[in-house]
This record gives sequence, C-alpha cells and structure tokens, in this order.
Amino acid sequence: MANIKQQKKRVKTNEKRRVRNMAVRSAVKTEIRKFRELVAAGEKDKAEEQLRVASRKLDKAVTKGVYHRNSAANKKSRMAKAFNKMA
Repeated sequence: MANIKQQKKRVKTNEKRRVRNMAVRSAVKTEIRKFRELVAAGEKDKAEEQLRVASRKLDKAVTKGVYHRNSAANKKSRMAKAFNKMA
C-alpha cells in the first residue's frame, strides 16, 4: 500500500471502478450469450429482440468507458451478421 495520500485515494477509486466494470462486462456477456443461444435454437423473433437488448447494453457500456467503441461495434456487427444468416 502506498504512503502518499493521493495514491491511497487512487487505489480506492480504481477498485470501485474495477468492480463496476466487472459487473457491466458480465451483464453484457450474459446478453450476448442469450442472443447466441436463440440464434442456435433458430428462434428469429426472440433473437431480433435480444439483439436490440444486447446492442443497447453494449452502447451503455461504451458510454461508461467499460468497452472501447470499436470493440463494441465489432461485437454488434458480429451479432447482426449471425442474425442475418438465420433463414
């Protein structure tokens, strides 16, 4: 542990952010997993709705600084591609 007061504060804030980021990241991954399961099951209507939900979660994670915008765009693009491949 650091001796400098400001560094002690940084350690605390970094830990808070780390915990929040883990929670947000986990929620995003869950929504993406649900989407993939629906695509695999071939349920197009539910998959379309889940695609919207997962995309919104990704966008919110970007605004919070959890994901980089290009990383989120790549994930959304892959999901859209998977959805469009469904016949």
